[in-house]
Amino acid sequence: MRAPGFWAARKPTAFARLLQPAGMIYGAVTARRMRKRGATVGAPVVCVGNFVAGGAGKTPTAMALARMLMADGRRVAFLSRGYGGARRAEPVRVDPILHTAAIVGDEPLLLAQIAPCWVGPDRLRSATLAVEAGAEVLVLDDGLQNPALAKDLAIAVVDGPQGFGNGLCLPAGPLRAPLVAQAPLVGALVVIGGDVAARRGAEAAAPGRPVFSASLEPDAVSAAALIGREVVAFAGIARPDKFYATLRRVGAQIVARHDFPDHHPFRPHEVEALIEEAARRRAILVTTEKDRVRLGAYARAVATLPVTLRFEESARVREMLRRLFG
Repeated sequence: MRAPGFWAARKPTAFARLLQPAGMIYGAVTARRMRKRGATVGAPVVCVGNFVAGGAGKTPTAMALARMLMADGRRVAFLSRGYGGARRAEPVRVDPILHTAAIVGDEPLLLAQIAPCWVGPDRLRSATLAVEAGAEVLVLDDGLQNPALAKDLAIAVVDGPQGFGNGLCLPAGPLRAPLVAQAPLVGALVVIGGDVAARRGAEAAAPGRPVFSASLEPDAVSAAALIGREVVAFAGIARPDKFYATLRRVGAQIVARHDFPDHHPFRPHEVEALIEEAARRRAILVTTEKDRVRLGAYARAVATLPVTLRFEESARVREMLRRLFG
């Protein structure tokens, strides 16, 4: 989803105050649901979620953690709701060759490039199938507020520059539940980007919990092809400005940008118009990896700038993960 502007205000606006009673009810219901005891499935569950609505970098974080676990020889499986994919009763294991974003969602296609990924609304059923297929550890991409599974390690991802917005709950602000209700349920926080103040804000929100700083680093080869080049950029993600900022950081010259809703199902005429504009401007058409998997046959005509999450204190993160296995 795209966050409304008033959520980002450090102090609630008058409009946010009008919505605050509804937010208090929503937050209380979510907090009560989060306290329910989930089921166990015979394998540790690492949940990567966030306290707020909107994009914070959960999927890159889940991928980075999975790589660490796999480097230690663990058999990893991802669990995802498959937002944007087809409705289904039974979970399905994602096949990046056979499945499209319209079937399983965009993020699962990225996750499945690293490790098996199971998609479905029933997290417990997905987890059971993944364990039966040989998974030793499950990485849950999103689902911090979902109580179906017991979480051996819950990690909240925080967008450093955005923080927790105005500190109110949906729809008055970005929080899914009050911080005082959510923070005790996580084992660690990951702050992506931002400055020292962003890290301190995360530390204050969850006293006693370890806070890890991280950044999204662009792929060097892809970035080299964009240095000094004019680009037409488009994105259908929760915070497209982060993508455009990364393009500028690597030296690309943005001559036009087009924003679409998060998880937007691109239609042929939309992509064709973008391709034509880039050709007319003699520019490179570029988007995010998450958007590219929703382009179908048009994907070959579009460049991407992949990013990888890098932890500043990777050794501490690895040690935290190893403690899951005694």
